[in-house]
Amino acid sequence: MAKNTIHQKDVTAIILAGGEGRRMSGQDKGLVSWKQRPLIEYALDAIPSDIANTLISCNRNIDQYKIYGETVQDEDSAYEGPLAGIYASMTHTSSPFIFVLPCDSPLAPRDVYYQLANALNAGNADICYVNDGEREQYLFALISTQLKSSLKEYLLRGNRQVHRWYKQHNYVEADLSGQQFAFRNCNTITELAELK
Repeated sequence: MAKNTIHQKDVTAIILAGGEGRRMSGQDKGLVSWKQRPLIEYALDAIPSDIANTLISCNRNIDQYKIYGETVQDEDSAYEGPLAGIYASMTHTSSPFIFVLPCDSPLAPRDVYYQLANALNAGNADICYVNDGEREQYLFALISTQLKSSLKEYLLRGNRQVHRWYKQHNYVEADLSGQQFAFRNCNTITELAELK
């Protein structure tokens, strides 16, 4: 799809906080504290102030998340992974793009949105995600909401793999080599405690 240059007013930010937290002993990761602040607050810090809107994709503790902004829940309550949260969020916004970020990477660079937007514009793409030089960081992404019907069909077929859906479309990577530690996600209390 051809498109014009992306602007922040065309974007809704989506914080993915809807997982079961199985490796966090069932704790809701977005509400777990690190340095006296819940992880959800670090995700909010990474969103530019002029982004049009922010949604928090969560499936429990909804009243606690509402303190931070508008929430959205998966259509299915079976914790079907990040794509389910992305799809639910797409159905709740009229923005042409969504800026996706996880709730469990408190060291994410403050300029990650701009890096994604620049790469997406340069590549005239529909999806852009971070490559930190060692691995793809699929949950730091900009995605065109015109792909909503494609994502719905993908989920209805029982598919859940983020990278496989991305790679069906016109995608580019934002090269953030050398920042691997900034994208470290914390799946356990131990991993969180190891962050400096």
